[in-house]
Amino acid sequence: MALWGGRFSQAADDRFKQFNDSLPFDYRLAEQDIIGSVAWSKALVTVNVLSAQEQAALEAALNELLAEVRSAPEAILSSDAEDIHSWVEQKLIGQVGDLGKKLHTGRSRNDQVATDLKLWCKGEVEVLLAAVRELQQALVLTAEQNQDAVMPGYTHLQRAQPVTFAHWSLAYVEMLARDESRLQDAFNRMNTSPLGAGALAGTAYPIDRDQLAGWLGFSAATRNSLDSVSDRDHVLELLSIASISMIHLSRFAEDMIFFNSGESGFIELSDRVTSGSSLMPQKKNPDALELIRGKCGRVQGALTGIMMTLKGLPLAYNKDMQEDKEGIFDALDTWLDCLHMAALVLDGIQVRRPRCQEAAQQGYANATELADYLVAKGIPFREAHHIVGAAVLGAIQQGKALEALSLETLKAFSPVIEEDVYPALSLASCLEKRCAKGGVAPSQVAFAIADAKGRLGM
Repeated sequence: MALWGGRFSQAADDRFKQFNDSLPFDYRLAEQDIIGSVAWSKALVTVNVLSAQEQAALEAALNELLAEVRSAPEAILSSDAEDIHSWVEQKLIGQVGDLGKKLHTGRSRNDQVATDLKLWCKGEVEVLLAAVRELQQALVLTAEQNQDAVMPGYTHLQRAQPVTFAHWSLAYVEMLARDESRLQDAFNRMNTSPLGAGALAGTAYPIDRDQLAGWLGFSAATRNSLDSVSDRDHVLELLSIASISMIHLSRFAEDMIFFNSGESGFIELSDRVTSGSSLMPQKKNPDALELIRGKCGRVQGALTGIMMTLKGLPLAYNKDMQEDKEGIFDALDTWLDCLHMAALVLDGIQVRRPRCQEAAQQGYANATELADYLVAKGIPFREAHHIVGAAVLGAIQQGKALEALSLETLKAFSPVIEEDVYPALSLASCLEKRCAKGGVAPSQVAFAIADAKGRLGM
């Protein structure tokens, strides 16, 4: 029986029921609905709606139901209940009879679902925070193991200046650290309880909502009943954070796909995260990374969807808001899977140091070093830039690297160039000079690794 049937003289059309029912996806809120119901039963004792004995009986029955849900959550789907709130109430009435009908006193499905979803989101934040930190730790370990792996850095996908594979890994640690910070901030903002806000105007019973919030693990109760039942900012924030983080993961995947390509050959991926071709026996495809890159759009689509759903809604609750759940359930599941998969990809990676170094020595990645050398000899940088550009052009015409040009040839571009130019053009010199904080100098990379390990408790 529907929770709202008394007003109606006709049964709902089966097609409408199928269209309207949310149990096929909001069954995932079963635990939260039961936990919220236990807390509400305690609140009803404080306003003399329930006796202590009645509350104890309800709590015992709800705890039995919670154990049942935890052991087989998908068994809920065999029910024809409209939503998870109806299912919990029907099961409770089946266990304790008419006493179960008293539990909903002073409560609405509007504040109930808002509470359930916030509780679920809080739990997911904790899981996601752990996964984000685990991936950061995997990247730090990768950096630690590859401090000596020199490779080209890129701008515009053109070889720019030499970096190390460790420095590249640490760049993604920084991105994920910001994702972690955003999750923590979002958790703090969502940590208020809507329960007791009723349908839109608050509950008619003098319940201490801050006490109720504390029982549920919230820091406080929400301040406005209209906002409480219609607020889905926590959904928007989590989807926004997921979308940003998935951009980071997609860029990570794209870099790795490029590094793994035959044209680069900087890394080899483990067989555990690659697949073959049904036609070409030689292929080893980076499917795990391609799927991470592909799923980025899926998560961003969920964010766009809920923004469009909410943008024109009047206060307070509207059934449109039922659309908040499928998107966030799928998006956060997808983000979590991608975080775990990225860590798995790193677990079996092999960095091909000789090939990385060979590539770093190509493309005139030490051109800036020659310009800095000229600056040290008293030539203004803009003039030095022009001189080095001409030198690079001459080297290209001869098919040689800058450091392979004779001193006589180099002096033709600038007479201040002496024999001491050659050490300045080495890869080691290129790295060591970048010794300011955040640079690619080995000392800075080692410092960054130690600092990251400290932050991550490694």
